Amino acid sequence: MRILHAVELYRPSTGGAQEVVRQVSERLAAAGHEVTVATSKLPGCGSEMLDGVTVERFEVAGNEVRGITGEVERYRRFVIEGGFDVVMTYAAQQWTTDALLPVLDEIEAPTVLAPCGFSGLRDPAYAAYFERLPELLGRFDALVFHSDTYQDAAFAREAGVQNAHLIPNGADEREFGRLPDRGAFRERWGIAAEAPLVLTVGGHTGLKGHEQAMRDFVSCGEASGGTLAILANEPTGPGCARRCRLSAAARNLVRRDRRIIVADPPRESVVEAFADADLFLFCSMVECSPLVLFESMAAGLPFVSLDVGNAAEIAGWGGGGVVVPSERDSLGRVTAPAAEVAATAGALLADPGRREEMGASARSAWQAGFTWEEIAGRYAGLYRELAR
Repeated sequence: MRILHAVELYRPSTGGAQEVVRQVSERLAAAGHEVTVATSKLPGCGSEMLDGVTVERFEVAGNEVRGITGEVERYRRFVIEGGFDVVMTYAAQQWTTDALLPVLDEIEAPTVLAPCGFSGLRDPAYAAYFERLPELLGRFDALVFHSDTYQDAAFAREAGVQNAHLIPNGADEREFGRLPDRGAFRERWGIAAEAPLVLTVGGHTGLKGHEQAMRDFVSCGEASGGTLAILANEPTGPGCARRCRLSAAARNLVRRDRRIIVADPPRESVVEAFADADLFLFCSMVECSPLVLFESMAAGLPFVSLDVGNAAEIAGWGGGGVVVPSERDSLGRVTAPAAEVAATAGALLADPGRREEMGASARSAWQAGFTWEEIAGRYAGLYRELAR
């Protein structure tokens, strides 16, 4: 099949959407399909072939609400005239999707939309966008949701959409199939083998809840003598990395019985951290279906999460997580009292037997149905069905 994936950002940019499209695209290309990714032009990057995937870059920015600027017509012609067997656009509220809405009927290939959460659903600025969206959703040949319970899937059901498919996210079996030997991350950072190690992973966007994670860790009595490792790509947010480092340094001065580290290590070191940690702590404020929770599953690492995105659903799929009741503001951003998160985390840190049982359950579930190899096969099956 000739497959087009459209996503706002792609390699070398990093993030959840980029990773989902990369994993699926590269695996479908390796399986013999001709895969193209249409995406934004990045500094120093042109159209190129990356690991078997043709990457076509466009000077386009914005979305329907903010306004779309740049090579919009060139992008539309590329999609319409490209001779693709299927077109999948990843994430609503991005130019790669919104620029195609007026010309959907001109695209002869079957079209697929993965909405990726509808993050602006509660934002008044997007009210008109979501008022007209139900009719537009029905014009796609298929919708792919990563969750059966999150707000994008609920929105589609309420709108009476009949073309929905559940394809969850996953974690890379090439990274987590054989876990690194334990101890490498601890040795690198001088963390004793018996000391509690709590891990959180997420970019410095300002929305990943790093400050809440620090508050929760400091409030957790069972974490005494331990380390909180905040591993995050940087700099991706306005001052988030600097604020995190300053906040961690201040807490390290006040609380000498524990330590917070903020780092941006190589990917292999992140996987080593998953293998070495005792608990994954996830305090992100906005999510759809967070990849790091699937990576936690894959590592056999129990997690404590705010009730963000479909964290509760992921916990149910693998039996490897506990979700803390949370509050949402008018824009849907999630927080929870530090005392409650700390108590939940502390109960798990104090119970190694329960952690081991949860981790084994989660890893078994990941191996059975949440590897990227399995997930890519589900996309391929949907595409074959549509392209008949």
